[in-house]
Amino acid sequence: MNSKEMILKDVEVWDGNMANSQAIRQADVDVVAAYPITPSTATVENYAMFHANGYVDGEVIMVESEHAAMSACIGAGAAGGRVATATSSQGLALMIETLYQASGMRIPVVLCLVNRALASPLNVNGDHSDLYLTRDAGWVSIDAFSPQEAYDMTLMSFKISEHPSVRLPVISNQDGFMTSHTAQNVKPLKDEIASKFIGDYLAVNALLNFDKPVTHGVQTEQDWHFEHKAKQHAALMASMDVIKDTFKQFKELTNREYKVVEQYKMDDAEIAIVCLGSTFETATLAVDQIRKEEGIKIGIVAPRVFRPFPLEEIADSLQNVKAVACMDRSAPGGTVGALYNEISGALINTPARPLVTNLIYGLGGRDMTVAQLKDIFRKLDSDAKAGKISGKIQTLIGVRGPTLEFYDVKGK
Repeated sequence: MNSKEMILKDVEVWDGNMANSQAIRQADVDVVAAYPITPSTATVENYAMFHANGYVDGEVIMVESEHAAMSACIGAGAAGGRVATATSSQGLALMIETLYQASGMRIPVVLCLVNRALASPLNVNGDHSDLYLTRDAGWVSIDAFSPQEAYDMTLMSFKISEHPSVRLPVISNQDGFMTSHTAQNVKPLKDEIASKFIGDYLAVNALLNFDKPVTHGVQTEQDWHFEHKAKQHAALMASMDVIKDTFKQFKELTNREYKVVEQYKMDDAEIAIVCLGSTFETATLAVDQIRKEEGIKIGIVAPRVFRPFPLEEIADSLQNVKAVACMDRSAPGGTVGALYNEISGALINTPARPLVTNLIYGLGGRDMTVAQLKDIFRKLDSDAKAGKISGKIQTLIGVRGPTLEFYDVKGK
């Protein structure tokens, strides 16, 4: 680094956006493309402030749209630079075409995605609609549940993305407002230590290497398209080992442990919920209260890594439970929730085959309270004791008006 050193305290009070910004600063990024959209604006805004004050050497490119932001990252990455950007919701929807270009061209972009609802109606608050929109784009996708984790996950995203056996872009997710705008204590690494952990950027097949001319973004049609996508899928699946190894290295450095599937009190749990994002921390409060007050053996499972999907680890974590509620924070759009589908797929071939229900909740930033979670656990406990689902498979939780339930499978 040739920029000014930023002196950080052992513990800083940062929200999730600042945590993202500091991780990008410490990664010594060559190019950050910036286009504002709530609630991720502060990530690139903070970084631009660092740039203006001499704390970073890279370029900040002001673009005219999110599509242009990702296009700029792809161009700069193909040229041989370390790149990053941030977005949310409709901005992610506008850049979605280019996400496929980045992964297909094996450009190691880091995208800080601050999760927010997709319109219409317009809503700037958090749910997982945009996270789900990225699921087939060929990116590694990891999830932070707090500002500390946003810092840690974004730092590790660079290391995972640029690993020689991965060379794929990575999305570092966090919940809009609930994490991005909630200030908590964050323990950062010193600049030198963070930079050393990530390592120097190694350009691969760079367009600016005139001694070795290469072509990016070619046309393949039926002759080679299948093989190209198959190799891309294989690399994404194999990235799980790199992710686990990166988590291990990070624990050795910081004593902060992350797993591809996080669990809470699952050792003896007989029922469980599966959720993503900041709901995990709220649910831990409900679990502690229910266990103490009512003695129900409940637990929580939360995929830390959404892509590649940790199917085996999910199946293993839920092998001893009798009933599971999969909590989807996205409008299902005429079917069951995406997480329900993923979890059901993980459990269908297991001996236990627990009851699996689908709860749609928290759309557009609506709260999920401890009281609501306790009611969910009680309903799950009742179903587990009865050995069947009472009511229908899918229920919308916390929506005003008549109860909305869908899908009824006889025998369950």
